[in-house]
Amino acid sequence: MTKIEVRPARAEEAGRLTEICRCAKAHWGYDEAFMAASREALTITPEMIARGRVLAAEHANGEVIGVATAEPLAPTGTFDLGHMFVDPGAMGTGAGRKLFEEIVALIAAEGAQKLVILADPHAEEFYLRVGAKRVGDAPSDSIPGRRLPLLEFEIG
Repeated sequence: MTKIEVRPARAEEAGRLTEICRCAKAHWGYDEAFMAASREALTITPEMIARGRVLAAEHANGEVIGVATAEPLAPTGTFDLGHMFVDPGAMGTGAGRKLFEEIVALIAAEGAQKLVILADPHAEEFYLRVGAKRVGDAPSDSIPGRRLPLLEFEIG
């Protein structure tokens, strides 16, 4: 298995992390209209990175291959998994699991008790495998009329 490290993202990596988000989403065969409508939601900014809840996964050679972000929600103790993407060429390497474990550890240190996940349908099985539970569905933030699996991961 390839050695993968997860660490805080750096502001200068925002472009690469955005590229990973968009390539990973496009990997599932979404059309150009869908990708255009999702563009903003698939963007990582230096400002997001500055808030301190953006992690990057990289191979031992330093190549950045994944990203995970989380943001606090009300009520206290609940966080949203904003982004969780692995470059298609690195899928199946364990990078996704490692990113998920590390983002959970990061927010747990801030007192998180629950992680809410609005999942792409193609990613739902991954989240179930790492211990999340489906609690229903919810509207997409990007595509009007689209419903997505809503999952929760209990921390603690």
